[in-house]
Amino acid sequence: MSPVLKAALWMSGSIASFSTMAVAGREVSDSLDTFEIMMYRSVVGVFVVCVLAAATGAWRNVQTARLGTHVVRNLAHFTGQNLWFYAVTVIPLAQVFALEFTSPIWVIVLSPLILGERLTPVRALAAIMGFIGILIVARPDMAGINAGVITAASSAIFFAITIMLTKKLTRTEGITSILFWLTSMQLVMGIVMAGYDGDIAWPDLQTGPWVFLIGCAGLLAHYCLTNALSIAPATVVVPIDFIRLPAIAVIGMLVYGEVVDIWVFVGAAIIFAGNYVNILVESRHTKAL
Repeated sequence: MSPVLKAALWMSGSIASFSTMAVAGREVSDSLDTFEIMMYRSVVGVFVVCVLAAATGAWRNVQTARLGTHVVRNLAHFTGQNLWFYAVTVIPLAQVFALEFTSPIWVIVLSPLILGERLTPVRALAAIMGFIGILIVARPDMAGINAGVITAASSAIFFAITIMLTKKLTRTEGITSILFWLTSMQLVMGIVMAGYDGDIAWPDLQTGPWVFLIGCAGLLAHYCLTNALSIAPATVVVPIDFIRLPAIAVIGMLVYGEVVDIWVFVGAAIIFAGNYVNILVESRHTKAL
């Protein structure tokens, strides 16, 4: 099997997992708030990571040397994921995914500050295209600006911070260590935020399976994406990942009767073009070196 086909299969798992998590998050939103969803997602995540670490003997890879970076990373991810879960309950799913795809653009903008990387003309062009795409997804006349659009766009910024800090952590730590601190720290954050008012809703027989699905889908999505990127270049993986947009648009139409504005796809195409041009140029530059 060719590397491209293997990557495509891994990405199909990632696309299915992200889409499943979006639908499951919307299904439990009437019974649980976003903090409770994140808390229960982390409970499932901690259980799965601990079982797998024990079964594979990977506990020795869990490190404590960079706990400060883990804390900041997980605060960013916790915030972004809460904003994302809120967004999927109030605006069309395709619009949420389109705005989420601006994360790589924010990585370009913020990496000079966080990673010390240089802002090249191509990266600047990609960032400008991304911002144009955001405006189009939110509708050119600005009539579509609402809390859902703002939270979805904001979640992309926090996901970008998460990506950059993950990149820093992968220089010294493995995926088991990163996933363990991800799930365990966010479980604590979830308990604190969900219980600050002294009232934590428990999943019932109807929402329980959805909550379990959210936890498993969240871990599986990132696992599949990581494997795809380890097999094939980003120039192959990123176009496949953008299949999430039409896929979730179809799901939104079939399951929730959502009608997606054509501007969502126009804006997403511009966002994709900016991302892809940047990745293509960076890949060629890396090969040249």
